[in-house]
Order: sequence, then structure tokens, then C-alpha cells
Amino acid sequence: MLTWIVFIPVAAGLIGFLMPSRVVGWWAFLGSLVSLGLAIALVAGFDSAGGTLQDVVDESWIPQLGVRFQLGVDGLSLFLVLLTSLLWTATTLWSALQHPDRARNYFFMLGLAQTATLGAFLAQDLLLFVLFFDLMLIPFYFLIGQWGTGDRVRATIKMIIYTLVGSLLMLVAAIATAVLSADSIGGVTFSIEILRQVPLPTGSQYWIFAFFSLAFLVKMPAFLVHGWVADAYRACPLPVLVLLGGVLSKVAAYGFLRIVMPVFPDAAVHFQDVLLIIGVASILYGSVMAFSQTDVRLIVAYSSIAQMGFITIGIFSLSGAGGDGSVIQMVNHGLVVAPVFLIIAILAERTGTEDIREMGGMARHAPILAILFVIVTMALLAIPGSANFVGEFFILKGVFETKVAIALIASIGIALAAFYALRMYQRTMHNREAATEVSREITFREAVVVLPLVLCIVGLALYPGLITTRGQDAVDRSLAAVNPDPQPAPEAAAAADFRGWTGYAPVAAEDSP
Repeated sequence: MLTWIVFIPVAAGLIGFLMPSRVVGWWAFLGSLVSLGLAIALVAGFDSAGGTLQDVVDESWIPQLGVRFQLGVDGLSLFLVLLTSLLWTATTLWSALQHPDRARNYFFMLGLAQTATLGAFLAQDLLLFVLFFDLMLIPFYFLIGQWGTGDRVRATIKMIIYTLVGSLLMLVAAIATAVLSADSIGGVTFSIEILRQVPLPTGSQYWIFAFFSLAFLVKMPAFLVHGWVADAYRACPLPVLVLLGGVLSKVAAYGFLRIVMPVFPDAAVHFQDVLLIIGVASILYGSVMAFSQTDVRLIVAYSSIAQMGFITIGIFSLSGAGGDGSVIQMVNHGLVVAPVFLIIAILAERTGTEDIREMGGMARHAPILAILFVIVTMALLAIPGSANFVGEFFILKGVFETKVAIALIASIGIALAAFYALRMYQRTMHNREAATEVSREITFREAVVVLPLVLCIVGLALYPGLITTRGQDAVDRSLAAVNPDPQPAPEAAAAADFRGWTGYAPVAAEDSP
């Protein structure tokens, strides 16, 4: 099943070259819909006990180099695969309704990008992960460079330079890991499962950890290595921006849990404070910048930097609660960012601008759109009762267990999120109606794409345990090397009397006070 999930999108894109231009979008949508159906079946058939890999594919690929075609899914990647399939299906449908220029090339690039992203989430061979990780750059280079707006060439070059440097360093680090481990293992292998069983000496772990971390931090993006973000978000087509902001950054965060923690545990512990400081700096910087922007794209862009900062500190809290919170927050953020960008596209079409100073009054003539937008906004600021609140709760709980000062500073980001999220909603929906306003309600074609995403946000808010019950064991297994007992303390678990709602059960019921 995993092989089909990964390669159906690009196969549909290739077949689309043989089809008339007017139907190629719908064919690509069918391909992404099939991949989504398989992802849903994968979740339905997943066994949440044990945290081990399931549906494993393991075939010889390049035996001379010790490279195998290994795919597998566990609680870390399960819902990220589902998120990827869901957002690509929504984006492909939205694009099919818009009839982009050079449709065959456009939908092929979408399919190739989906295949690369799914492959990165499912790869269990280190070199295979790196290849899928790098492959993601190619389709987004063309999607932004050919179908973008404004100074798209400059934005594309800037993004590629940043991300390619990180990717090349990661390739060097992956090869070094396999070669330096060869004597202990008895041969060169890139299998993540084997490499985690025989850690490298501490000195080697340090510099290899630095290379992997730089690649992941650039992709997330994090403070100090985010220089490509503003230009890329301005130039990127809004449907593609759903994927860039909603999914690609999660591949980097996932890489920390999948590769860095289990394979380089000593380095993760050694550099814990450095990564926590980078995460907190991302939270504060992203929140302040989001509040100071008037372009709705950049508000969401900088808010994403802040949210990825929360995910970073959750991972490097090195606690079970923080890791669980990071996994659920990756999914939450992707689900929230997607409808935000699609609603921005609707607002831009109505008003002819993406500047919140020139918007306003939409709620008077589009109440349904306003209701959908307020649900998404409340999730963005992590209001209690939303799934984002649960994710941030677990992250801060995990950080408080290990680094109280970091947790207190990071908490400031929660208050700042309320400022920029409510400001964005107020300026677009309830300000005085703009002179250029052509207000009308959300159309059926737009609602077909936006409404299911909003319903997913509401559904996950009602039952976030859908993710935590399936991901907890995998998170604990990933953190086992850096923390022999990543489970939260029983007294902390007793304080969380909403365990049944979240599905988070750090201690057995009979052990609870």
C-alpha cells in the first residue's frame, strides 16, 4: 500500500501529458483522491500498540552502496501522510477549478511534489530520505518560478540557495553516518533502524548533528535561517502556498524525530539548549513580525515561523509530552494554514488586494465566509477547546518538565498569537467596508474545498486523541535514546483529567492516583 500511496500522484501527472488540457486537472485530482483514500485506509488499519513500523516495504535498490528501498509507517508519520494527501487533494481540486496555464506541466509538478513529500515521510533508509527531501525542491522551483507572481525569479533563486545548501550538507552527513558506522555494523548501510542501534562516537555525532539540524532548520524555517521566507511567500501561487506552508515545513520537524533523536542521541542532548533557544527566538520573532505586517500572506508566514518554534521546543524538551505535542501540532498547523491561504485567495479576488488596510466589511455581505474564517482564526491562536490548544498544552507541559525558564518565555508567544490573529480577522471582516469592495458570499465551488478542511479542524478539536493514541508509543521510542524514561511523571498525568478526550495516557489507569 505504501508504494501505491507514494507513486500514484506522479504517475497520474505523467499520464496527464497524454490527455486534453481541459481535463488534465480533474485527472490529477482523481490521482490525489486515490492517494487520499489509501491514506485513510492506512489510518483505519493502523495498530497503535507498540510504536513499531507497519506496512514495511524493504527491497534491494543499490546493493553496492548498501542502499535499500525501505518504506514504513508508524505513529510519527501516520497522520503526516494523511495531512499531505488531504492538502494535496484540496490544492489539486482548487487548481482544477481555476484552470491554470500550461496545465499539464502544472499538475505534473504538483504530483511530483506530492510523491517526494510522501516518500520523505515514509522512507526508512537514510539516503532514500535525503533523495526524497531534495526532490521536493525541483517541483517547487518550477511551481513558484513559472506560476508565481511579482519578483518570482528572485524569490525562487533565494529559496533554492538556502534550501540547497542545507540539503547538500545533509547528504554529506548521511554518507558520513553510513561510512563511519560500517566497522561497527559490519558493512555500509543506510537503514535508519540499524544505524540507531549502533550510535557513532560523540565527536562524530556533534558535527553530523549540526549538518542535519541546519538543513532541517532552513526548511522549517527557523530564526536566523528564514531569509528566503518573505520573498517566497509573496511570489508563490496561493494554492501552492497551502503546500509550502502546510506540509513542507513539517518534513523538517519530522526529520528531527525520525533521524536526529534516535541516530544522534548524544548530540541531541548536548545541543538541547541551543535548539531550545532557536525555538524560543523563532516564537518571539515570528509573533512580533506577524503583528507588524499588513500583507496577509506575510502575517501567516511569520506566524508559521512562530508555530514551528513551538514544535522545535517541544521536540527538544526531550520529554514524551513535548514530543507528543509536537506531532499533533504539526498536523494542526497544516490543517489551519491550508484554509487560511485559500480564504486569503477568496479575499484577494473580492477586494483586489492582499493588504489588510484596504480590506474590510466582508462579514456584512458574506456571513458564512466570516464564520468559516473565525473558526480558522480561533484555531490559529490556539483558543482553549481547539486542537491547537491541546498541542501547545502538551508542548509547554513537556518544556516545563525540563526547562522552566524556556517554557515561561515561550508562553509569551501564546499572548502574541492572539494579537496578530484577531487583528487579521478584524481588519478583513469587520472594519469599515473598503471602497473597492465587491462583497459576495463564498461560492459553492470555493466551499467544496474550504469547508472539508474547516470540518477537519473542528473534528480534531473534538477528539485530538485520534492522533495522540496512535503516536505516543512511536514518540517514546524515538526519544528512548536521549531519555530512557520519556513518559510524564504520574503526578503530572493525574492533573490532566481530560485524558479520555486527548487520548494521552502516560500511565496505566490502575496506577493513577
